[in-house]
Amino acid sequence: MDGCVVVLDVGKTNVKVLAFDPQGNIVAERSRANGPLPANSLCPYLHLDTEDAWTFLLRALREIAATIPIYALSISTHGAAGVLVDDAGVVLPPMDYEWEGCDVDADEYAALRPPFDETLSPCVPRGLNLGRQLFHLYRHHPARFARARAFLTYPQYWAWRLCGVMASETSSLGCHTDLWKPREADFSSLVDRLGWRRLFPPLRRAWERLGPVRSEVAAATGLRRDAQTLCGAHDTNAALAAYLIDRVDPFTVISTGTWVIVMAVGGQGKLDPNADMLANVDVRGNPVPSARFMGGREFAILAGAEPANVSEADVASVVAAGVFALPSFSDQGGPFAGRAGRIEGPKPATPEGRTALATLYAALMTAHMLERLQAPGELIVEGGFAKTPAFANVLAALTPGRRVVVAESAAGAAEGAATLTHWGRAVAPPKTQPAAGWALAGLSEYHARWSALVGH
Repeated sequence: MDGCVVVLDVGKTNVKVLAFDPQGNIVAERSRANGPLPANSLCPYLHLDTEDAWTFLLRALREIAATIPIYALSISTHGAAGVLVDDAGVVLPPMDYEWEGCDVDADEYAALRPPFDETLSPCVPRGLNLGRQLFHLYRHHPARFARARAFLTYPQYWAWRLCGVMASETSSLGCHTDLWKPREADFSSLVDRLGWRRLFPPLRRAWERLGPVRSEVAAATGLRRDAQTLCGAHDTNAALAAYLIDRVDPFTVISTGTWVIVMAVGGQGKLDPNADMLANVDVRGNPVPSARFMGGREFAILAGAEPANVSEADVASVVAAGVFALPSFSDQGGPFAGRAGRIEGPKPATPEGRTALATLYAALMTAHMLERLQAPGELIVEGGFAKTPAFANVLAALTPGRRVVVAESAAGAAEGAATLTHWGRAVAPPKTQPAAGWALAGLSEYHARWSALVGH
């Protein structure tokens, strides 16, 4: 294949366009902050800004294609997002999952949603269950809902805009949506009960080429007319896909960003929906035991506006002082949802101290989820927390005897989406480095005390 693959990576916080060469190196990148649009007279709910993102995408593709040959486009996006469309375009804008208005339908939706044993999808706040979003649109905008030809999960919405082909895909359908039965690989009883099956296009694999870019996209960007668009994947599962491609043994990926999501390939722990444990569905269609908390956001709350680079000594000082951050510092799910976060002990007064406490908190929460999942094998840290060594080194110290490695690239979801282009062929896995594991005096006692304070 001649040229590079470009990935559109639409996260909750940022939207990025990255070009990967055939060896997997990032050779071009564009990014900007991403945020929702408030309710207005045309759309009465908090919604995703697809048009601004589209304008950014076309501009970034034009700039990159001017100097780099591009043969394929792949996509990864955050979950809990989807778009009702017809042949002319968007029928109803995609809802932002943090909009609180979904709660107006809470009792009615609760009576309809399938049991956890069917979907392996826990009941999570606001619009984090994509089925809840779809139900709100169905209930409150019936005329426009009836007009829709299709409901496209977010990666496949962008693929459709690029190439004009509609598709459904399992990693997006299976990420806590209430819309999918992972064990049976079919739509849930909710979909059939409400007559929604007609809205979902044919299933395609994340790595399948849907078709070449539209002629108007090629004209606007300078892309080759035969540049192919892949179906794309949910971002957490895109990150996982990069490791699935060459492994047969059990392993665990810790995907870090706005959310910290632990995916235990081969995990044996009992899934507890009250602890935000669930099954994600990987790009092959297989259920993957998972657990999560809003780690990136909670880290930012604890570390403050100016997080510091922390050393082993900084973390050791917090341990020695007996300062504990106790969950939760976000109201968006996690194993201790509904609790108000608090700090026990003298609050750190320096950026280093606050960041060290935030690092300890994130690592302790992750270790807790690893234990609950009985997560097996090598622990692979990828995403935002891979940018600095502190998190992985503390996690390695909290999990003695486990091999903890850190992805060399922090662009795990985008790297995985690029890997989809090579699916079915032997390719090198993402490069990793082993975490050192800091020798923190008193950490075992600190860990035990934290666990007792959170009631586990």
